[in-house]
Amino acid sequence: MASEMDSEILRQFLVYMEVERGLSQNTIESYGLDLEQYINYLHLNKRNEIDFQREDIINYIDHMRDKGYSMSSICRFISSTRAFCRFMLIERHRKDDPSETVRLPKKWEHLPKALMFDEVLAILTTRVDTKFVLRDVAMLELMYASGLRVSELVNVEIDKLEMDAGFIKVMGKGSKERLVPVNDRARERIRTYLKELRPAILNNKKHSPYLFLTNRAEPMTRQRFWQTIKAYGQMAGVELSPHTLRHCFATHLLEGGADLRSIQKMLGHVDISTTQIYTRVSTEKVKKEYDKHHPRA
Repeated sequence: MASEMDSEILRQFLVYMEVERGLSQNTIESYGLDLEQYINYLHLNKRNEIDFQREDIINYIDHMRDKGYSMSSICRFISSTRAFCRFMLIERHRKDDPSETVRLPKKWEHLPKALMFDEVLAILTTRVDTKFVLRDVAMLELMYASGLRVSELVNVEIDKLEMDAGFIKVMGKGSKERLVPVNDRARERIRTYLKELRPAILNNKKHSPYLFLTNRAEPMTRQRFWQTIKAYGQMAGVELSPHTLRHCFATHLLEGGADLRSIQKMLGHVDISTTQIYTRVSTEKVKKEYDKHHPRA
């Protein structure tokens, strides 16, 4: 990333937030990081940090979604941008506020619907007619077993697998590594793929550190995996999004009595409020069951 902290107006804004507004250092650092990344995006698109428009903000939000940012991160960016725009109005750097009509999304409503376990099982037991079925099944099992993000799943490296111990080291957002459990079923699928398919994919080609490979012995892309999971969903008669199995992992753990802090650690959420979205989803399900079955509901 380019050193966008060279932006004088951004420096002035952060000083203003600290001195005039008295915000905490953590909040100021978060605002600085959000806006630094946004300014870098603007520069790459031949825009600058003063005369950007509402359309630029919306486009960047879409960019964040494409990159797999959480809804909490997107909401924080919007808040940072609003504060930045208000500062520019006060200091007369601009006469309008392009963030004025940008609304905060409702976080929990943007989660894909958590599937019932029987629906997940239908996906995991489906076999699409392809020579890469062993790879595909291993990827699906691992995603549901460990709650990995799509970007984390396709970038898993072989030397990060601790098969005997039942763990996998995952490189998450912000280059932060975490240790995530892997169940017996997923490990069995991975071992089968490693033994029966991966050597054939490499076919004496150069070594690859990545676990899941395409027919060209290259690491899978997020787009390619999306095509894969879509095909399995259609075969199983289940509607899927790229992150469905990750959300099912978290929701099913919570419904089974898992501790919220443990789920936070496994998902790689920095902020517990992001994980608490799942408590809202589970509560909604409980209420629905109550309304359906209680005689006086």
